[in-house]
Amino acid sequence: MIRAVADWWDAVELWLTQLPFGFQVLLAGFVLVPLCWVAAVTVDRAVDAAAARLAGRGPRP
Repeated sequence: MIRAVADWWDAVELWLTQLPFGFQVLLAGFVLVPLCWVAAVTVDRAVDAAAARLAGRGPRP
């Protein structure tokens, strides 16, 4: 199973590196910007919840 995932990832990586640079930038932007946004929202909510618990009040609605 792990070998199949590694082979798939190698194929995707090879495909990506063979694209022209402009397409690489656009693809990275369309993938990385939403992923970073989701990660930032998740971390923000986790920190808010942890701070609320440490302050002795429940999570805000």
